[in-house]
Amino acid sequence: MDPRFDASTDTIDEYLARHEGKRLLRFLTCGSVDDGKSTLIGRLLHDTKGIYEDQLAAVEGDSKKYGTQGGQADLALLVDGLRSEREQGITIDVAYRYFSTEKRKFIVADTPGHEQYTRNMATGASTCDLAVLLVDARHGVSVQTRRHAVITSLLGIPRIVVAINKMDLVDWSHETYQAIKSDFEAFAAKLPSREQHFVPMSALVGDYVVDSSDKAPWYDGPNFLELLESIEIGSEAQGTPFRMPVNYVIRPDLDYRGFGGRIESGVVRPGDEVVVLPAGTSSKVAKISTFDGDLELAGSPRSVAIVLEDEIDASRGDVIAAADAPPTVSDRITADLVWMHEDKLQAGREFILRHGTRVTPCRVRRVVHRMDIHTLDLTQADHLELNEIGRVEIETDFPLAFDPYEQVRGTGSLILVDRIGNWTMAAGMIRGATQDSRWTASPVSGDSRSGEPNPVSPQERQERYGQRPVTMLLTGLAGSGKTRLAAMLERALFDLGRVAIRLDGTTMRRGLNRDLGFTAEDRSENLRRAMETAKLVNDEGLICLAGFVAPQASIRDRAAELVGRDRFLLVHCAAPLEFCRQSDPTGLYAEAHERGLTDIPGVDFDYEPPQNPDLTLQTHEIDTESAVNSMLDLLKTRGFLR
Repeated sequence: MDPRFDASTDTIDEYLARHEGKRLLRFLTCGSVDDGKSTLIGRLLHDTKGIYEDQLAAVEGDSKKYGTQGGQADLALLVDGLRSEREQGITIDVAYRYFSTEKRKFIVADTPGHEQYTRNMATGASTCDLAVLLVDARHGVSVQTRRHAVITSLLGIPRIVVAINKMDLVDWSHETYQAIKSDFEAFAAKLPSREQHFVPMSALVGDYVVDSSDKAPWYDGPNFLELLESIEIGSEAQGTPFRMPVNYVIRPDLDYRGFGGRIESGVVRPGDEVVVLPAGTSSKVAKISTFDGDLELAGSPRSVAIVLEDEIDASRGDVIAAADAPPTVSDRITADLVWMHEDKLQAGREFILRHGTRVTPCRVRRVVHRMDIHTLDLTQADHLELNEIGRVEIETDFPLAFDPYEQVRGTGSLILVDRIGNWTMAAGMIRGATQDSRWTASPVSGDSRSGEPNPVSPQERQERYGQRPVTMLLTGLAGSGKTRLAAMLERALFDLGRVAIRLDGTTMRRGLNRDLGFTAEDRSENLRRAMETAKLVNDEGLICLAGFVAPQASIRDRAAELVGRDRFLLVHCAAPLEFCRQSDPTGLYAEAHERGLTDIPGVDFDYEPPQNPDLTLQTHEIDTESAVNSMLDLLKTRGFLR
């Protein structure tokens, strides 16, 4: 029986009726080592009468045995149940405890403070509504305090209570409290905005935990428990679009076919139009079934069975969503990961990805950057180490129906699982679909992947060739002269004793790119493959001259990023459309007119002129020799020709 049940004033029915309708708050305690997380939870359990007499007696006995509090009852032992935890006086694994008050029910996760157990902390935080971040008043905001603040922010926990603990050890100094509060606020300003509260306390003694105190007359806010009982929860999921991953197809007889699952966000009613993803089939909700009968309204996080009006196919892993606000469907996603394994994460590694009820093989295509916990700066990276946080691009074998994590946590979270050992390797927060991730895949250059040094250094190549490698992209409408200018520039460089290789759209399409058409996507891929080739050419110390229409500015920017902006030059051959129509060296415009061809840049396909090219050539006004000399001057002034 609950220790708070008083048989002299309560009947069982009265007690249950009073408590069954209370809201549930999930929260975690986190922070640096020995900030008092377990002690705080123990104090909450003790002072809210959430423990039994025999439990308290056992804790008092263990306190004398381990001597962690000089013989006094160490309430942290109510949470730290592992023998190694009790012997060392630290928290190693996540411990979950339940307690309740007259106003609310609580599930609390006590998470480790040591850096090597950051993965445990991230696991405990994944389902919480509130984070309680403890700070030792003697030490202030530490590195691990910042780390946990960042992780709880990345995990989308919308509220945080900063509990400044052990105030009794600094004589309840208002100046100390204000300094810590200001320090944390300055750091938190760099993170996405969220609801945050501050409260001073002494978890060991109990001041400002469950009961208020007169130790800090300068503090007029609520005590810790009052904060937990009054913070508003549960409204976010109800205001988001409807999402329900299908967990099970329920078919008890020939007349009933329902899709069972837990509603992750939003609400649903009979008659609502929904779509089943990733297939994209639509229907309407016929009824919403539960064990207790049909419902007229169901919302997150309730588990229900949905019956649709139409006989459409859906199975475990699919997502039933609001038809007017569907999630994104893609097999290429960008996500922030908390890496949880001793082996480093590198691009190309394969995993099993678990997303809602969907399980699919996947591979990490690229590590974009890692986050510096101290400064929140993002730095380029090619791998992640244990407990590091970074952004990656992932390709899945089966498309996922997802939302950005900050919008819907249930469809925006994932975990990566080792394919052989089946242990969890990373927790991830989806940020969106990867935009044409082929552009981000770096080509194999030299012997970089084998780890062997290149026998010929870049400096030796520069000395031999008298040049620094560069890719010069000549862009312009068909007929603007870019292909001829690239050929004449190659001749001029050859006469100067330099080495250049020439690429153009027509020759690329005759071989490597013969499978591509002329849509926007195919034009993008045509240039991407050419730039991959150009980068390999540059890695060998050679100059690459590339003549491509490249009509989209965003794709030209990606080309510069792929090759490297320090060795990329953009030359705009700026002849107008009428001039190009008249010259028409390949007969493209005439053929387009006769056969009704489409996707012609400048005609029915937008050509976006470069805004800030390295060089603009009015090829309809100047002769070839002048244009070539201008390009040679550009190479010399930028230091690519010695």
